[in-house]
Amino acid sequence: QVQLVESGGGLVQAGGSLRLSCAASGRTFSSYTMGWFRQAPGKERELVAAINWSGSITYYTDSVKGRFTISRDNANNTVYLQMNMLKPEDTAVYYCVAPRMRFTSVMPTSIYTYWGQGTQVTVSS
Repeated sequence: QVQLVESGGGLVQAGGSLRLSCAASGRTFSSYTMGWFRQAPGKERELVAAINWSGSITYYTDSVKGRFTISRDNANNTVYLQMNMLKPEDTAVYYCVAPRMRFTSVMPTSIYTYWGQGTQVTVSS
C-alpha cells in the first residue's frame, strides 16, 4: 500500500522560506513521478510542481517559477519542495502526490492518484 507523508509546513512571513518533505513507502519510489498539489480556501487544487523518476523532467506552475524547487532523494524515498520568497497567495494545504502507474513524464494532472494527508502552509503579510 502506497503511503505519502508530508512534513515541513508552518507559518512564515512573506519573503521567507520553507521546505516541505514527503516520505514515500509501499513501492519502489525511484520508479515513479512525484508531485505537489496545493489547495487554498475557496480555490481548486492545482499542481504546483512535479518531477519524473530520474529528475530529468520537472514542472512548475507559472506562479511559483523561480521561487520553488522540487527535488527527490531516491535513496531515501523522499521528495522535497523548497519554497523561497513566499507570498501570502502561497497560503494553502500542500499535498504530496504520486501516480498509480509508471510514467516517463509529469503530466497530465489526472495521472496523480495517490495523495498524502496534506500539510498547511500559511504566509503572513
